[in-house]
Amino acid sequence: MIKKDFIIRTLLSVSLLTSSFAQGNRVSLFNGKNLDGWTVLKCEAEVKDGNMFIKSGNGLVQSAKKYQNFVLEYEWKALSEDKWDSGIYFRYTSIPNNRAWPKRYQANLLKGKEGDVGGIKGASSKGLLKDREWNKFKLTVNGAKISLMINDKEAWKGEGLENLGAGFIAVQAEVPGGGQHLFRNIFITEL
Repeated sequence: MIKKDFIIRTLLSVSLLTSSFAQGNRVSLFNGKNLDGWTVLKCEAEVKDGNMFIKSGNGLVQSAKKYQNFVLEYEWKALSEDKWDSGIYFRYTSIPNNRAWPKRYQANLLKGKEGDVGGIKGASSKGLLKDREWNKFKLTVNGAKISLMINDKEAWKGEGLENLGAGFIAVQAEVPGGGQHLFRNIFITEL
């Protein structure tokens, strides 16, 4: 009986330590007060009521730091009633001179394609989005593997990422064609 209690306590302690360690490197990328830690490129963005407000233009709100393997959590909401388009770019190092955005990779926020990632087989999600409400995305990028959860439900898992090095993370502004957006609760856990 004593041996059984000891084993149970040991397993519980290890489980709690592992859980605490895994969450120990979760970092907020957006503090809800200002855009410190971000660079605004070719667009207008500001903080409005504690949210990152993508106000106008075609461009990016880019992280100051590059990330390679990570879990990125964020909430977003489209402000347009009939159409929207934005996205989260990741693992890119530069933007071509003749473009407003990098070539890839992007977790899309285009109406009807929310959560899709081009070039990744099966990286398409349907039916998990709350229309014109806050939506929670959890994007995991690790080596060539990628997965997405939408509103705490598994959307898809895929493989085939080619750019395996570290790169920036950015919120896309595509306001003229895709409307304004709000983002909040942006966290990253490096793997």
